[in-house]
Amino acid sequence: MAKKKVTKKAPKPRTKVGKKPEAKKRAPKPAKKKPAAKSAAAKAKKKPALPRPTITGEEKLFLLFKEDYHARQIFDFLRVETVRELEQFEPHEIVKRLSRPIADSVERIRRRLAEKNRYLSGDESYLLDARREA
Repeated sequence: MAKKKVTKKAPKPRTKVGKKPEAKKRAPKPAKKKPAAKSAAAKAKKKPALPRPTITGEEKLFLLFKEDYHARQIFDFLRVETVRELEQFEPHEIVKRLSRPIADSVERIRRRLAEKNRYLSGDESYLLDARREA
């Protein structure tokens, strides 16, 4: 049989009768350091550098997009001729400008049908609203 190891228990601290032993004091935790504020120059460095343009701003769009009929139609609608003029627009602004005539046309269709007590699929509420206004 194996012998059991006997471990000694740590002696209890002696205290006066009726008093509890004092709790150990812990050292205060060091304050966390906040990351330093980044300067504008450091932020500018993080942006990836754009490559150099391969065409000038004065390049004619009809030459650049000679195979793309629909793109040329958009340029005619926007009344732009050069790359520099086109770059003044944001993508969502171009879509908004192009879709505005379509939305206006659909609105005219809805109104004309409502005059004849007709409506597009699922558009009964427009007919009722138009009849109330008339």
